[in-house]
Amino acid sequence: MIEAAGIPTVCVVGIREIAERVRPPRAVHLKWPFGHPLGEPGNRAQQLSVIHYALTALATVREPGAILDPGWRWRRETYREPDSWTLPV
Repeated sequence: MIEAAGIPTVCVVGIREIAERVRPPRAVHLKWPFGHPLGEPGNRAQQLSVIHYALTALATVREPGAILDPGWRWRRETYREPDSWTLPV
């Protein structure tokens, strides 16, 4: 209903199979522990990276049901806070 009203949405999911069944308009799949959809507690750079990635997907993905997988590994990546919050138009 939200998408039908013209408001785009994006989900951050931890289990790809559920996203494939539910088919949200856009999803970002992160294979991370339950309870940590945006990253480790206190890891600001990691959390901002997830938010920036999801907002970029929100602004750019047009294919219904797209599930994006950035391939980030839990606690084995180096994250940098995004330089800019500018999103593609």
